[in-house]
Amino acid sequence: MTFTLCLSALLKFLLGVVLVAALLFIPAGTLNDLLRRRLKVKEEQGEQRKIIAATGFMFVVGFILAGLDFRLDWLPLPQIISKVSALLFLLAYALYAEVLRENTYLSRTVMVEEEQKVINTGLYGLVRHPMYSATIILFLTMPLVLGSLIAFLVFLPYPIMIIKRLKNEEQVLSKELTGYTEYQKKVRYRLIPYIW
Repeated sequence: MTFTLCLSALLKFLLGVVLVAALLFIPAGTLNDLLRRRLKVKEEQGEQRKIIAATGFMFVVGFILAGLDFRLDWLPLPQIISKVSALLFLLAYALYAEVLRENTYLSRTVMVEEEQKVINTGLYGLVRHPMYSATIILFLTMPLVLGSLIAFLVFLPYPIMIIKRLKNEEQVLSKELTGYTEYQKKVRYRLIPYIW
């Protein structure tokens, strides 16, 4: 890899970070609370800790296999699959950014903040867990963008892990977040509008 190529990749990555930060913090009007929520990584729910560990392991194994698949040319995919997957990945990334903009209470861990309110507009008016919907698309398209069917098979259990995570999360929210039970009745679909 040439120095110019590395520099270009690094600059594009940093530009992406700045763009996502702008999309988050400008609408929020503050850095403090939003950063605290987004960066909190210690999960208090035992079930959630297991799911996070499993998805982290899957992520590492999937990327290692994707690299080996490319290097050793195990199961090459047609370019059209990578191109379509790249478009879906970008769409999911845009959805993810919109979710972060809509829900300033969003956190990496399952928790309810003081004065937290149920968000029921925008994407949250279609499904109860739009962030998980976006991450499923992200996780399932990443290995295909990289052209690795083997890594895709490793990432395939991700939707099942997310379903377990959101079921546990809904139990916590139903108990601790005022208005969440009513929201569940109003917005019936969890991940996919009109399906589930």
